Amino acid sequence: MGTFSIWHWLVVLLIVVMVFGTKKLKNLGSDLGGAVKGFKDGMKDAQSGDASPDAPATAKVTQDIKAEQGAIDVEAKQKS
Repeated sequence: MGTFSIWHWLVVLLIVVMVFGTKKLKNLGSDLGGAVKGFKDGMKDAQSGDASPDAPATAKVTQDIKAEQGAIDVEAKQKS
C-alpha cells in the first residue's frame, strides 16, 4: 500500500477545491485559525490564574439556580 505520491495529493486537492470552492475553504481556514487562537488565549488565562476569581461567583449562581429548581443537596460517602 505505501504512501501516496505528490500526484495523488494534487488530484485530491483539485477535487476538494472543485467540490467546496475557494471561498468556503478560505472561510474554513479563518474559522479554524480563530478557534485555535481562542483556545490558546483561554489556556494562557487559565494558567495565569485570571479565571480563578470568577469561579466562586459562577459556582454560587449555579447553586442558586439548582436550589430554585427544587434540587436537594446531598453528601456523597464512599462505602467502606
